Amino acid sequence: MLGLERKAWSPYVAGVIIGLLQIPTFLLMQTALGASSSYVTVGAHIASWFDPGVGQVKYLASHLWGAKNWWQVAVVVGIAAGAFLSMRISGARRHAISPVWARAMGTPTLAARAPLAFIGGFIMLVGARIAGGCTSGHGISGMAQLAAGSTLAVAAMFTGGILTAMLLMRRV
Repeated sequence: MLGLERKAWSPYVAGVIIGLLQIPTFLLMQTALGASSSYVTVGAHIASWFDPGVGQVKYLASHLWGAKNWWQVAVVVGIAAGAFLSMRISGARRHAISPVWARAMGTPTLAARAPLAFIGGFIMLVGARIAGGCTSGHGISGMAQLAAGSTLAVAAMFTGGILTAMLLMRRV
């Protein structure tokens, strides 16, 4: 078999595969691989159902139409579907609450975790919009293009992640 049944793939092999995806992305879509714009696309369309004037807002109007925008939505859906498929093929057991989360936060209930996950995700999305792209956009696409801003953004993300992990480890 291709190793698809393994619970974890080599990060080096997975990294090379993701990196190589840049080539068809740039050739076929004339854009970088990223995901955060898909949330704006979906949000703009939902908002336009209730307020047709949304199309007058320049930022939202740029996300209402075009294959690029829906292509990124398809990427996000594919990531979720691929993760689910990978879990099923590998036989990994899904936990409603990660054991790591339960140890670090001491709140092993879904009701306690869901609001925090939503708030954290929302803050990350706002940060992605402010930074001009998400972690995958900067880390994969921006650095592949040798963009200085993306290199700085990734350095800040790693610094923030390391500091957060260190803070959480103190709680365990």
